[in-house]
Amino acid sequence: MTMTLKNALRTPLTIAVLGLALSGCTRIETGEVGLRINFDKTTDPTERLPGSFNQTLIGEIITFKIQDVAVAVDNMTPLASDNSTIKDFDMTVVYNVNPSAVSELWTTKNKTFHGLSEKGGDILLMQNYVALSARNAAYKVARAYESLKMADNRPLIEQQIRENIIKTLTEEKLSDKITVSQVQVRAITPADVIVNSANELVRAQNELKTKEVEVQTAKKEAERIAALNANAGAIGYMNAMANLKIAEGVAAGKVQTIVVPYDFKGIVNAK
Repeated sequence: MTMTLKNALRTPLTIAVLGLALSGCTRIETGEVGLRINFDKTTDPTERLPGSFNQTLIGEIITFKIQDVAVAVDNMTPLASDNSTIKDFDMTVVYNVNPSAVSELWTTKNKTFHGLSEKGGDILLMQNYVALSARNAAYKVARAYESLKMADNRPLIEQQIRENIIKTLTEEKLSDKITVSQVQVRAITPADVIVNSANELVRAQNELKTKEVEVQTAKKEAERIAALNANAGAIGYMNAMANLKIAEGVAAGKVQTIVVPYDFKGIVNAK
């Protein structure tokens, strides 16, 4: 058998072996970390990093999403400083897991602390734990604000919630394993009774302003009428004084001609 024939026979076998090997491998994607679960159900403590190929013919590889894990914390109803209950408070927390802490978190923490991604089936380490910490922080921070002022203080509320989550992680000695990068408050809806009361207050204030304007207008109108009446008396006085001057002039013989209006109703003694 020639070398060419041997190579020809060897090539399909090689391809088959490579195909079998590749089909029994899992590649760790960017933003993930893998752990090997051995055939005896024990966990290999060495993390499999992104880009590595790991055989799954014996045992299995489970993957964990560790970068920019988003936690939606919805339908909260915290109490505001005015003792009203917020109708709806929704937020999203984004965090990252230290790749070197994956094995420790998976093997030492309660499995209920973790979540599962909707796409890909990746395990979201500590997702439920972060969600619970975020919920507690939101209820604590919201208590310091009036319900109608929360929306205006959204950036400050987000910062304070993040600080409270980090404080919890520090107390639980998890701050070097979990990093909270962002807190976004997506919705703050006050209770209907508070909104209705606020609208009624605005309506009453507008009505009061309208009445104040009406009163000021009435005062100005009264002042205008008083001024007109005062001027009317002055005009009468000046007319009387003018008539007196004319009469004096006539008596002294200084007035020869008097112009009488067409509607004059007085008495003129002509000699």
